[in-house]
Amino acid sequence: MTSLYLDHLATLRRQAEAALERSGHDALLIASGIEKYAFLDDRPYLFQPNPHFKHWLPLPQHPHCWLAVRPGRKPRVVYYQPDDYWHVPPSAPGGEWVEAVELVVIREPEDAAQALADLVTPRAAILAEADAALPGLVPNNPEALLNLLHWARGVKTPYELAQLRAASRRAAPAHIAAREAFLAGASEAEIHRAYLVASGHTDRDLPYGNIVGLNEHAAVLHYQYQDQARPAESRSFLIDAGAQVNGYASDITRTWVASGHAEFADLIAAMEGAQLGLVDEVREGVDYRDIHLSAHRRTARVLREAGIVAMGEEAMVAEGVTKPFFPHGIGHLLGLQVHDVGGFMASETGGVADKPEGHRYLRLTRPLQAGMVVTIEPGLYFIPTLLKQLRASPQAALVDWARVERLARYGGIRIEDDVVCRAGGEAPENLTRDAFAALG
Repeated sequence: MTSLYLDHLATLRRQAEAALERSGHDALLIASGIEKYAFLDDRPYLFQPNPHFKHWLPLPQHPHCWLAVRPGRKPRVVYYQPDDYWHVPPSAPGGEWVEAVELVVIREPEDAAQALADLVTPRAAILAEADAALPGLVPNNPEALLNLLHWARGVKTPYELAQLRAASRRAAPAHIAAREAFLAGASEAEIHRAYLVASGHTDRDLPYGNIVGLNEHAAVLHYQYQDQARPAESRSFLIDAGAQVNGYASDITRTWVASGHAEFADLIAAMEGAQLGLVDEVREGVDYRDIHLSAHRRTARVLREAGIVAMGEEAMVAEGVTKPFFPHGIGHLLGLQVHDVGGFMASETGGVADKPEGHRYLRLTRPLQAGMVVTIEPGLYFIPTLLKQLRASPQAALVDWARVERLARYGGIRIEDDVVCRAGGEAPENLTRDAFAALG
């Protein structure tokens, strides 16, 4: 792993130095971020690091630190390690990153200004939120530089791919534990706790809040609650949950059904086949927007073959009939952030690659490059507010509403894998399926 990390650091240095030259800057200063406190309270919110900082350093829980990139020299890391007896302070700097940097340890956050004073010039680029500012260190976040860095971040280094594989391996056994809890009749809250135990996570360090929905709750795309009470009957279960390793996330969704519910089980199987077909479309040079549109065509086929909508597939897509059943995008970039940056960029210098007309929730509109990691997450849902709109449309007569009402008791289906695009038309690497397969 040491050589992978050092190679990763060398890649970031080359990218940063080239971006500095092109944007007219002579140094890059990156703040990790600060702890933020609730209004009129002394309790901090969960710390979320600047993703530009953790791109360089595996320090996702370290506020008040800084990184300085100077062409031709080692990066400088200003490491905040307070002398604190109220909380456990960060441990002494250690790990493979230490040997690759010039290290300065500070005891107070404001000491960072002095530690970086020699680099603060009118041509310094300072990447941070406004509240990270210190005397002489005021974030300017130059757009031209950020565009170059965000574009490059779309392609992962071998070190980053290793972290993303590990994040999938951390999440997979937790998904199995959640499924077993569901089949045993557990409540949403109990299923969530089973996931945490199996993943080794707490709520504080998950990459995002778990979506744990039983029955009709699976129709709420970002269902945010977890009922303590067990339902009278556990028919179906949707879980969207990931894990995190060194600041890199996995993002996995599975849908399960209890025994004795064959109609919904058949629908899950059909969506599983559609999802795997979409995964196979992740190839170098493919426009991700085309995969999204392909997802609608595949969803239309499932709807037709299941007898839910009596229309041809192309007509169903053209007339927008698939949208009430599949109202979100097919996926997004994945990496340091669950919804990683740069998904809408037209080129490395900026601009916007438009979404397909009428598909406003798609989060990635770039052609795929080797080394990109994307999610593929088609869904088929029975969402009351969207079904109401479909009932009022001219196509309503072509919908089997009795079947829709039966299936609505299950909420919906989403199946999501994390997928690596490979070079030269090679089949993609499915991080999620590989992690489940490793469990036996």
